[in-house]
Amino acid sequence: MSNSPTEFYSRERWQNWIERIDDEEIDPEDESSARLLLNLQDDTAIAIAKIVSAYDDGGLGEEAALEKLTDVREIVLSDVDIDDEETLMLVDGVQTSLVCVFFAAEEYVAAGPAEEATVSEYIRAAADAEAEEDLDAALSYVAQAGTLVIDGEEIDISVAEELEYGLVTEWVNGLDSLQSAMSDPEVVEEDE
Repeated sequence: MSNSPTEFYSRERWQNWIERIDDEEIDPEDESSARLLLNLQDDTAIAIAKIVSAYDDGGLGEEAALEKLTDVREIVLSDVDIDDEETLMLVDGVQTSLVCVFFAAEEYVAAGPAEEATVSEYIRAAADAEAEEDLDAALSYVAQAGTLVIDGEEIDISVAEELEYGLVTEWVNGLDSLQSAMSDPEVVEEDE
Protein backbone atom coordinates (compact mmCIF):
# COMPACT_ATOMS: atom_id res chain seq x y z
CA MET A 1 0.00 0.00 0.00
CA SER A 2 1.51 3.35 -0.95
CA ASN A 3 1.87 6.02 1.69
CA SER A 4 1.57 9.05 -0.53
CA PRO A 5 -0.62 11.80 0.93
CA THR A 6 -2.74 11.73 -2.24
CA GLU A 7 -3.62 8.08 -1.82
CA PHE A 8 -7.05 8.91 -0.31
CA TYR A 9 -7.61 12.48 -1.45
CA SER A 10 -5.52 15.17 -3.08
CA ARG A 11 -5.46 18.94 -3.12
CA GLU A 12 -5.66 18.66 -6.91
CA ARG A 13 -8.87 16.63 -6.69
CA TRP A 14 -10.48 19.19 -4.37
CA GLN A 15 -9.29 22.03 -6.60
CA ASN A 16 -10.83 20.36 -9.68
CA TRP A 17 -14.20 20.30 -7.91
CA ILE A 18 -13.84 23.93 -6.81
CA GLU A 19 -12.91 25.07 -10.33
CA ARG A 20 -15.87 23.19 -11.75
CA ILE A 21 -18.22 24.77 -9.25
CA ASP A 22 -16.64 28.17 -9.87
CA ASP A 23 -17.06 27.79 -13.66
CA GLU A 24 -20.74 26.93 -13.44
CA GLU A 25 -23.52 29.31 -12.58
CA ILE A 26 -24.44 27.62 -9.31
CA ASP A 27 -28.09 27.91 -8.40
CA PRO A 28 -29.04 25.95 -5.28
CA GLU A 29 -32.62 25.66 -6.60
CA ASP A 30 -31.33 23.96 -9.74
CA GLU A 31 -31.08 20.18 -9.49
CA SER A 32 -27.77 19.81 -11.33
CA SER A 33 -26.16 22.56 -9.22
CA ALA A 34 -27.43 20.96 -6.04
CA ARG A 35 -26.12 17.58 -7.24
CA LEU A 36 -22.69 19.07 -7.99
CA LEU A 37 -22.45 20.42 -4.43
CA LEU A 38 -23.65 17.12 -3.00
CA ASN A 39 -21.10 15.23 -5.12
CA LEU A 40 -18.36 17.48 -3.77
CA GLN A 41 -19.49 16.62 -0.24
CA ASP A 42 -19.97 12.90 -0.95
CA ASP A 43 -16.58 12.67 -2.65
CA THR A 44 -14.88 13.93 0.50
CA ALA A 45 -17.03 11.69 2.72
CA ILE A 46 -15.95 8.70 0.61
CA ALA A 47 -12.28 9.57 1.14
CA ILE A 48 -12.91 9.77 4.90
CA ALA A 49 -14.81 6.46 4.83
CA LYS A 50 -11.90 4.81 3.01
CA ILE A 51 -9.41 6.02 5.64
CA VAL A 52 -11.62 4.76 8.47
CA SER A 53 -12.15 1.44 6.66
CA ALA A 54 -8.40 1.06 6.10
CA TYR A 55 -7.95 1.66 9.83
CA ASP A 56 -10.67 -0.88 10.70
CA ASP A 57 -9.11 -3.46 8.36
CA GLY A 58 -5.69 -2.99 9.94
CA GLY A 59 -4.25 -1.39 6.79
CA LEU A 60 -3.56 1.80 8.75
CA GLY A 61 -2.53 2.21 12.36
CA GLU A 62 -4.23 4.79 14.58
CA GLU A 63 -1.53 7.41 14.12
CA ALA A 64 -1.37 6.98 10.34
CA ALA A 65 -5.18 7.11 10.05
CA LEU A 66 -5.37 10.30 12.12
CA GLU A 67 -2.56 11.81 10.03
CA LYS A 68 -4.38 11.02 6.78
CA LEU A 69 -7.63 12.47 8.17
CA THR A 70 -5.72 15.64 9.09
CA ASP A 71 -4.22 15.82 5.58
CA VAL A 72 -7.64 15.58 3.95
CA ARG A 73 -9.17 18.02 6.46
CA GLU A 74 -6.48 20.60 5.69
CA ILE A 75 -7.25 20.32 1.97
CA VAL A 76 -11.03 20.42 2.28
CA LEU A 77 -11.47 23.01 5.02
CA SER A 78 -8.94 25.53 3.71
CA ASP A 79 -10.16 28.85 2.31
CA VAL A 80 -11.56 28.54 -1.17
CA ASP A 81 -10.74 30.99 -3.93
CA ILE A 82 -14.10 31.76 -5.52
CA ASP A 83 -15.12 35.29 -6.51
CA ASP A 84 -18.89 34.82 -6.55
CA GLU A 85 -20.16 35.42 -2.99
CA GLU A 86 -23.19 33.15 -3.32
CA THR A 87 -21.15 30.27 -4.72
CA LEU A 88 -18.59 30.78 -1.96
CA MET A 89 -21.39 30.56 0.63
CA LEU A 90 -22.64 27.31 -0.90
CA VAL A 91 -19.16 25.76 -0.81
CA ASP A 92 -18.80 27.03 2.75
CA GLY A 93 -22.02 25.15 3.56
CA VAL A 94 -20.46 21.95 2.21
CA GLN A 95 -17.34 22.58 4.28
CA THR A 96 -19.48 23.18 7.36
CA SER A 97 -21.30 19.88 6.79
CA LEU A 98 -17.96 18.10 6.49
CA VAL A 99 -16.47 19.52 9.73
CA CYS A 100 -18.50 17.03 11.70
CA VAL A 101 -17.54 14.15 9.42
CA PHE A 102 -13.87 14.80 10.18
CA PHE A 103 -14.53 15.04 13.91
CA ALA A 104 -16.56 11.83 13.86
CA ALA A 105 -13.84 9.95 11.96
CA GLU A 106 -11.09 11.22 14.27
CA GLU A 107 -13.15 10.36 17.34
CA TYR A 108 -13.88 6.90 15.94
CA VAL A 109 -10.21 6.18 15.22
CA ALA A 110 -9.04 7.54 18.57
CA ALA A 111 -11.78 6.13 20.82
CA GLY A 112 -14.09 3.83 18.84
CA PRO A 113 -17.87 4.20 18.60
CA ALA A 114 -19.60 6.22 21.31
CA GLU A 115 -21.52 4.06 23.76
CA GLU A 116 -23.60 6.42 25.87
CA ALA A 117 -26.60 6.91 23.55
CA THR A 118 -28.14 6.19 20.15
CA VAL A 119 -27.60 8.20 16.97
CA SER A 120 -30.99 9.89 17.46
CA GLU A 121 -30.32 10.70 21.12
CA TYR A 122 -26.98 12.26 20.26
CA ILE A 123 -28.57 14.34 17.49
CA ARG A 124 -31.34 15.55 19.83
CA ALA A 125 -28.74 16.39 22.49
CA ALA A 126 -26.81 18.33 19.84
CA ALA A 127 -29.94 20.28 18.88
CA ASP A 128 -30.57 21.10 22.56
CA ALA A 129 -26.95 22.23 22.96
CA GLU A 130 -27.23 24.39 19.84
CA ALA A 131 -30.42 25.97 21.24
CA GLU A 132 -28.38 26.81 24.36
CA GLU A 133 -25.69 28.25 22.07
CA ASP A 134 -23.16 25.68 23.25
CA LEU A 135 -21.77 24.88 19.79
CA ASP A 136 -18.76 22.92 21.06
CA ALA A 137 -21.08 20.51 22.87
CA ALA A 138 -23.40 20.37 19.84
CA LEU A 139 -20.51 19.45 17.54
CA SER A 140 -19.27 16.88 20.03
CA TYR A 141 -22.70 15.20 20.19
CA VAL A 142 -23.09 15.08 16.41
CA ALA A 143 -19.55 13.70 16.11
CA GLN A 144 -20.45 10.98 18.63
CA ALA A 145 -23.52 10.18 16.52
CA GLY A 146 -21.10 10.01 13.59
CA THR A 147 -18.94 7.40 15.30
CA LEU A 148 -22.04 5.21 15.49
CA VAL A 149 -22.79 5.86 11.80
CA ILE A 150 -19.24 4.72 10.99
CA ASP A 151 -19.94 1.66 13.13
CA GLY A 152 -22.94 0.82 10.94
CA GLU A 153 -25.90 2.48 12.66
CA GLU A 154 -28.42 4.41 10.58
CA ILE A 155 -29.53 8.01 10.95
CA ASP A 156 -33.26 8.22 11.58
CA ILE A 157 -34.27 10.82 9.01
CA SER A 158 -37.42 11.72 10.97
CA VAL A 159 -35.17 13.02 13.77
CA ALA A 160 -33.26 15.16 11.30
CA GLU A 161 -36.56 16.53 9.96
CA GLU A 162 -37.60 17.68 13.46
CA LEU A 163 -34.56 19.93 13.78
CA GLU A 164 -34.58 23.69 13.49
CA TYR A 165 -32.32 24.68 10.59
CA GLY A 166 -28.86 25.51 11.89
CA LEU A 167 -25.39 24.09 12.34
CA VAL A 168 -26.67 20.78 13.68
CA THR A 169 -28.77 20.21 10.54
CA GLU A 170 -25.72 21.02 8.39
CA TRP A 171 -23.60 18.57 10.40
CA VAL A 172 -26.26 15.86 10.21
CA ASN A 173 -26.33 16.45 6.45
CA GLY A 174 -22.59 15.68 6.48
CA LEU A 175 -23.23 12.50 8.46
CA ASP A 176 -25.79 11.50 5.86
CA SER A 177 -23.04 11.68 3.22
CA LEU A 178 -20.79 9.69 5.55
CA GLN A 179 -23.50 7.05 6.00
CA SER A 180 -23.81 6.68 2.21
CA ALA A 181 -20.03 6.55 1.88
CA MET A 182 -19.68 3.84 4.54
CA SER A 183 -22.30 1.66 2.85
CA ASP A 184 -21.12 2.29 -0.70
CA PRO A 185 -17.65 3.81 -0.91
CA GLU A 186 -17.68 4.18 -4.68
CA VAL A 187 -15.82 7.16 -5.98
CA VAL A 188 -17.95 9.98 -7.32
CA GLU A 189 -16.73 10.70 -10.81
CA GLU A 190 -15.79 14.31 -11.30
CA ASP A 191 -17.14 14.37 -14.83
CA GLU A 192 -20.67 13.08 -14.15
